[in-house]
Amino acid sequence: MNAINSLAKGGIKTVLWIAVAILGASALGGIALHRGESINAGWFVIAAICVYALGYRFYSAFIAARVLTLDETRATPAERLENGRDFLPTNKWIVFGHHFAAISGPGPLIGPTLAAQFGYLPGTIWILVGAVVGGCVQDFVILFFSMRRNGRSLGQMARDELGPIGGATALIGVMMIMIILIAVLGLVVVNAMKHSPWATATVGATIPIAILIGLYMRNIRPGRVMEATLIGVTLLILGVLGGGWIEHHPELRQWFDFGPQELAKMVIIYGFAAATMPVWLLLAPRDYLSTFMKLGTIFALAICIVILNPEVKMPAVTQFIDGSGPIFGGKLFPFVFITIACGAISGFHSLISSGTTPKLLMNEKDARFIGYGSMVLESFVAIMAMIAATVLDPGIFFAINSPAGIVGADPAQAVATITSWGFPVTVTEMENLARQVGETTLFARTGGAPSLAVGMATLFAGATSDKMIAIWYHFAIMFEALFILTTLDAGTRVGRFMLQDLLGNVVPKLGQTSWYPGVLFTSSLVVGAWGYFLYAGTLDPLGGINSLWPLFGISNQMLAAIALCVATTIIVKSGKLRYVWVTGIPLAWLLLVTSWAALEKLFSPELRVGFLARAADLSEKIDMGMLSGKALESAPQLIFNANLNAALTIFFLVIIWVMVADTLRVCYKVISGRNYPPSSETAYEARKTGPDLAPIPEPTQL
Repeated sequence: MNAINSLAKGGIKTVLWIAVAILGASALGGIALHRGESINAGWFVIAAICVYALGYRFYSAFIAARVLTLDETRATPAERLENGRDFLPTNKWIVFGHHFAAISGPGPLIGPTLAAQFGYLPGTIWILVGAVVGGCVQDFVILFFSMRRNGRSLGQMARDELGPIGGATALIGVMMIMIILIAVLGLVVVNAMKHSPWATATVGATIPIAILIGLYMRNIRPGRVMEATLIGVTLLILGVLGGGWIEHHPELRQWFDFGPQELAKMVIIYGFAAATMPVWLLLAPRDYLSTFMKLGTIFALAICIVILNPEVKMPAVTQFIDGSGPIFGGKLFPFVFITIACGAISGFHSLISSGTTPKLLMNEKDARFIGYGSMVLESFVAIMAMIAATVLDPGIFFAINSPAGIVGADPAQAVATITSWGFPVTVTEMENLARQVGETTLFARTGGAPSLAVGMATLFAGATSDKMIAIWYHFAIMFEALFILTTLDAGTRVGRFMLQDLLGNVVPKLGQTSWYPGVLFTSSLVVGAWGYFLYAGTLDPLGGINSLWPLFGISNQMLAAIALCVATTIIVKSGKLRYVWVTGIPLAWLLLVTSWAALEKLFSPELRVGFLARAADLSEKIDMGMLSGKALESAPQLIFNANLNAALTIFFLVIIWVMVADTLRVCYKVISGRNYPPSSETAYEARKTGPDLAPIPEPTQL
């Protein structure tokens, strides 16, 4: 009888999963093949949920059982090395929240918004497929391998598993890539707040609020987490409302009305303060509060989409796939893949998966839920961003995101240019929209954040009241800023730790994180490095994001390739060569995409794509006397920036191919039976706490 019941339950599960597969395939087919005037956004939500459910249920289970062989009887570093500070057994739901807050930066919000330039179809497919077979896999395997190696960092694992060449290459490459990532994050914040007193006041308010909550939980009311949460969330909402009051106050609004260069300096000062202040005072409470805001807002947005079922107005594919797009230059291949960046796969995640997270897990089997599952949720954030961007009228979308240097600084000229592309929009329409959301103008608000905020505000206002669209818009700006600043300040601190590790080999005192002069010195170097690129981006007449975001995408994907090189090497050394395709396929794809994109950025004759072409064009115009005024004054700096970007691109190319060569070298030695660096995996030790459970079953038994 029990056997019959078991078979019946198994049959029901099989039927349900077949139904999920059919529903997901139907939704994807509808999105891919629809060529009518519009398509309902609900299909995007259905397709995403089905793809993620199938990927998690079957593919992640296959990796857990066959490739990694998760063993829940094995003691984790959190148990074996518990010290109450870094290594601490923690509930899996708390670790999940921490991990998601740490990995979820602005990439899944901004990347899909910018990629909507190509239409909704290319980006949507890459977000879904790339995450399931690439991003989720990277996060999962790096978390597991780090956990099996006492929570070692990505650079340490590269050094242990590949040797000194691969290790040094990974450490230097990761450090340089971090600088570019943080600079672009800061530029997105600046573009969202420039000449917007409401946005500046609201985002500025989040800093003292986070400090207050930090003091509250540590000194005023220790242990009162719920109290602190309620106070913090309430103050954040009041910050949005207070920003609106400042916006309409004739005198106070002037105190918060800043240009991009002024805001860049403020962000630089904030980054330095965040890197040097105690972690409990700013970073920890900001992470905690942002987790509530991130998850709550994304799920609320998904509910609004299901209720309203709005029409996606952006075409499936636009004419800009040929590389003529106004938001950024470059053809559909390879630039859609590096523009989406974190929504599908993000190298930055590997730093978190080999950072604090592996030191907190109580049970090996939770690596699947936290590593693979968190990236599933981040990819869902990217789908929400794609929907919010594409439910806008395309004319409005391009008017907000196109830089003045492309469409013209005069509103009449801008709308005429955009309308000529087949996306009609009027000056009156843009002025009315700006007035509704509480802004003076929405033209040329590049960076993706403002248009995403407009899309989110439109959806929230549709579910509540049209009169609340201004409040929702600035709530969305604050929501985006929390994503960005959390990654910016945490990234700056991680960069400082990495620099201290490097310099500590030369001057041991600098490697001591408790020595405050060393903290100030290394923080200054890190902040100065990304601050330079941030400030240079604000001087770019094309909006900065045009050249820096592709560089961001290339460097971030190259960091993912570095992580997959390490993972592939470990899989081969573990005697599981037959499963090397699990990491080998996404690694090969990233190498193709990033190398192609890097070569395009170096040698393309298109001025908005090729760094060298742009530098040569500006030099020629100076020689011919074709520039004057501010254009002539800023040209030398822009030429230097273009050449510097080209040099960085070459540097990143060299780094990744050195890593690939070293990976192939070690793998060849393993396969041919020659001497190779031994595995650094720690020996098995049984768990001393919790139930003595059996190893995770095979996927066919789940």
